[in-house]
Order: sequence, then structure tokens, then C-alpha cells
Amino acid sequence: MQVHTRHTPAFGVARISLAPGEAVQAVPDTLLASSFGITEVQQSRGGLRAHGKGQPSVFTAPKEGGWLDLAPAGPGDVYPLEMDGRSGWNVHRQAFLARPATIRVDPGWQPLQALFGGDNGFLEHYSGTGPLVLACAGPVDALKIEAGELITVRPPYLLAYPDAVQCRLRAVDPSGPQSIRTGEGLALDFAGPGTVLVQARKSR
Repeated sequence: MQVHTRHTPAFGVARISLAPGEAVQAVPDTLLASSFGITEVQQSRGGLRAHGKGQPSVFTAPKEGGWLDLAPAGPGDVYPLEMDGRSGWNVHRQAFLARPATIRVDPGWQPLQALFGGDNGFLEHYSGTGPLVLACAGPVDALKIEAGELITVRPPYLLAYPDAVQCRLRAVDPSGPQSIRTGEGLALDFAGPGTVLVQARKSR
């Protein structure tokens, strides 16, 4: 699977090129166009849900290969996060657009369970190798954190961060409303070294 982007960063489109018989899981509502012969199989109702986007589908290329163009519903960027298999990534639930079979989502991943107190929060964990394609509400910034440095990010602007970066979730105002499902009223403190990916506009 190869990913090429165009119309970035304001109205990004991701071209997913597939080898013969190769499959990709993607959000079906974002399919703009595809080469002829691409087949789609919808996941069962018990499958994982892309936040606010319905169940992902599995698209498979015919024997001659093929391509899909994916365009998020709103304006913003598309970002292929290249995963090398050495580190997993924690990704905002609303950001998922597409992934190959070599990348898996890890429901119930223990560090996120600890971060959110055992509930399902606004992040999900991915591991494996290949390009994890993300839909972003705005252009992407990579914030490099040096050893001993601390930064704070508000959840609606967070895109992803690797396992190696230390993270703490806290209330902005302990007396105010808070939601670990949406990130309302919360802040994330990160400790370096490492890189945190943020988007220049809030998640919708």
C-alpha cells in the first residue's frame, strides 16, 4: 500500500494505491472515487467504529491492483503516519481514515485504560508497520519535545503521539465540566524526549 496526497493542507485527498489482491480498511463515507474492480466488504455491526463516521469497510484490489481516493467530510489535511513497528501510536479517535492489514488497532490497550480510568476515551492505540492515514481538521505540526521539557496540549488539537512520550491527563478546572470521551475540560501534559503531532484546527 502506498499513499500520495494532494490538495493539502486545506482540502486534502489521499490516493491509496494497492497491489494485486491487497486490502485496506477505510471509512466508506470518505470514498471519493476508485479504479474499476475495487470491492467493498462492510464490517459486521460488532466491529470497531470510526468515531462519528460509521463502520469502516474493507476495500480489496482486483488481480491487476487498483487505487482509492479518500476525502474527509470537512476541510483540512490528510496525513500518512508512517509506522515502523518499533513504537505504537496513540491517535485521536476522530482522525482515523485508512490503514493496511499490517497495522492493527489495540482496543483495551493498558496504558490508555490507565489514562482514562478504564473508560473509552478520545484516543485509540495503533501498532504495526505501514502508513496509517489520518484525517486532520487543519495543517499538521510536529512539536519536538526535548528531554526534560514539558508541554501542554488541548485534546481537540491533538492528532497523535508515540508510546515513548510520557503523557498525563488532567482537568483544566476541577470544578468545571469534563468528558474523557470528547476531551472537554481536559488538558494533556507531555514530557520529552519525543514528538507530538497536533492539528492547527480543532477536531469537529
